[in-house]
Amino acid sequence: MQRILYIIAALLLVACTRPSVYRNDSGRVFGTYYKIIYTSPEDLHEGIVASLQSVNASLSTFDSTSIISRINQNDTNVVVDSLFTVVFTTAQQVSEQTSGAFDITVAPLVNAWGFGFDPTRTRSQATMDSLKACVGYQKISLTDGKVTKQKPCVQLDASAIAKGLGCDVVAQYLESQGVEHYLIDIGGELRLKGNNDKGEKWRIGIQQPAEDSLLVSNDVAAILSLTDVGVATSGNYRQFYYQDGKKISHTIDPRTGTPCQHNLLSTTVVAPTTMLADAYATAFMVLGDRDSIEAVAKANQLAVYLLYAEQDTIQSVYNNLFEPYLVK
Repeated sequence: MQRILYIIAALLLVACTRPSVYRNDSGRVFGTYYKIIYTSPEDLHEGIVASLQSVNASLSTFDSTSIISRINQNDTNVVVDSLFTVVFTTAQQVSEQTSGAFDITVAPLVNAWGFGFDPTRTRSQATMDSLKACVGYQKISLTDGKVTKQKPCVQLDASAIAKGLGCDVVAQYLESQGVEHYLIDIGGELRLKGNNDKGEKWRIGIQQPAEDSLLVSNDVAAILSLTDVGVATSGNYRQFYYQDGKKISHTIDPRTGTPCQHNLLSTTVVAPTTMLADAYATAFMVLGDRDSIEAVAKANQLAVYLLYAEQDTIQSVYNNLFEPYLVK
């Protein structure tokens, strides 16, 4: 009788245990798309959306009620949350390490050149000089949950790091639900763990830029095989416009106040978190091809892959940490 009960209990356990399957979730967030592949016996859509909404409520400059928007509005009553704190802290560290090539206070300049949450495109020399006085990561600090500005005109733009954070926040949620395999893609920024449905590391492609063209290239510059990392790519070949025959790139150098003009077309960074990869990918795009190549040689904890124009060809360069990810 006891043996029969054991058998029944075992059968009930098998019947109640649903196998994990590879699921797909997709939608819109942060003004772009998201696509997520993950293994779970349950549909985790609601939790994924809630995770993304928490990032939006903290860091979206397009939501007037978000924490970052209230700071930009000089609301002295706002107390930041943990998401804002980790982004602000990381941003300041990357700014220090890149001599200001990455700067979360770049918002006034991004807006003035027509790419931000308030795209005015007002760029008289007097206007640009006044805006530059409002930009600088040293002009803002965070203490005990409160942001302090040196000038009221200082405004924040987290768009170069928020998508990366979104990937990391969703990853934390999925892992809290026991998910062991996932690929999170938010507007091209990625967080990966475990394996794909073939039991292999995830494979992703780096797009070949179509320089100085409104056409999007479908060619792949490189294929990567990797897992348990964050990946971000930043480029000047998608977001730009022409004015008086001149290409205006969306990557604004916070140090000069002007769009970047150099031969670097895209930067791909692999890091422990997507947030970190996102910030450094932007910083390298500001530094340009020559300075970034020097920075790559010094990058001891980042795997970096650069694509740049040289005469009529597109060249690539990468550091030793990136090489193991390349599928040859």
